[in-house]
Amino acid sequence: MHKLSLNPTLATLRGVTVATLLLLVLVPLSDAVEPPASNDEPRTYNNTLTLLDNPQPLLADHPEFVEPIREVRRFEAPVLVNDDEADLSVRAWRFSYNARGIIEMPNRLKAADTAVIMVHPWGIDDGQGWKTPEPAGVCDFCTLEKNHLAAKHTKTVVNRFLKSLRDDVGFVMFSLRGSRDPIRAKLYRSLFDTPNAPTRKQAAKDLHDKLNSFNYRSGPLPKTLKLSKQSTVKDYFRQFPGLDAGPKYNNAGFWDLPTPVTSDIDLSAEDVVIFDNDGYAPLRDFLKKHGIRHVILTGYATDMCFCKTTAGYENLSQDFNVFLVGDATLATFPANSTPRFATNAHISFAALNQLVTQISWIKLDRKDPR
Repeated sequence: MHKLSLNPTLATLRGVTVATLLLLVLVPLSDAVEPPASNDEPRTYNNTLTLLDNPQPLLADHPEFVEPIREVRRFEAPVLVNDDEADLSVRAWRFSYNARGIIEMPNRLKAADTAVIMVHPWGIDDGQGWKTPEPAGVCDFCTLEKNHLAAKHTKTVVNRFLKSLRDDVGFVMFSLRGSRDPIRAKLYRSLFDTPNAPTRKQAAKDLHDKLNSFNYRSGPLPKTLKLSKQSTVKDYFRQFPGLDAGPKYNNAGFWDLPTPVTSDIDLSAEDVVIFDNDGYAPLRDFLKKHGIRHVILTGYATDMCFCKTTAGYENLSQDFNVFLVGDATLATFPANSTPRFATNAHISFAALNQLVTQISWIKLDRKDPR
């Protein structure tokens, strides 16, 4: 496992749709370390596509969370990433309109040069004290029922996956909203800090006290609305929008509380937490300093934080070989009781410019069986 040194970007609320996303601005830091220069020699890649005969659906292992992907034409391509001393097999796929189908390819990675990052595993409604305000507050997947469903996915799918790789990859990391506040800086190892056990223990108590001292009761839904004849619909939504996560329903100060890593993750003291407001540049430099070239990306929400925040794939894919784990992410799912179809749609769209894998396709080649 790599040891610590350096520095992370951003987000806030997980809204209901991309249109309602309240995402923020990246804040680069001036003291970022210059990434080391690359002396890679380009290789010629033979882009040979071989039509696959009757392949099975993709992302079919957890259909209660993600609707399997079915496409008429699927192709096999040669190995794409092929490390010396590779010990981690990551088969992946992408979609090409020009090729008229899905293209799959093997990848051979060196596990020690790989980070597994989970985007926004927020500890909301999980017993740590941070709770969705009542009677009409919104946070994360925006209702208690949806938050509990996501928690089940975290516990039964993502947590098991992280545990299977933790001892072999360079880092397991988690991104959280906000800045390095005094409590979380002492609770979690970060790009900057490595707190000892007594410090963590005190910080856990401070977190409990802070989260449980907040008033999670706030305003109710409006009983009456003022509607003009000319702009009836506009007036209706202006006074009663589909998503209002402000002080009216969440109480002032709710978003200032320190978001913890969900208790559905078995956190290790070696795991590293990324704070969004530190910016992407420190995260990039930290990973490069420790020789990380590949990122296996999991977390929430596929249509928002997973792509747009500090540790989202839009940032990371500029500098690293990124593999999106399609069954270890969930999209927001307004007006639905399941995230299956929303996740399918958003991961499929991402596949136009990203590589997608699935848990069953990520396999360690251990020389010493454990």
